[in-house]
Amino acid sequence: MEFEKKLKRLEEIVQKMEKGELALEESLRLFEEGVKLSRECQKELQSAEQQVEKLLSVNADGSAITEPFIVTENSSSSTNG
Repeated sequence: MEFEKKLKRLEEIVQKMEKGELALEESLRLFEEGVKLSRECQKELQSAEQQVEKLLSVNADGSAITEPFIVTENSSSSTNG
């Protein structure tokens, strides 16, 4: 499943659970699915972060640099710069 689809499904699960109208068994099933999706999304984000760091690892003169990938609350991603 693509990252965006996983994230959308995770949002759907959160919305259903926030309503508080589910039976315990259904809540547990959705919680388990949500935890799994959350971990998968986190793994994909970490992988993307590593790719960004690799792309930023060499200056035009060939000297090595790294810039950490910073996630803020107001934006999905940004870099120090």
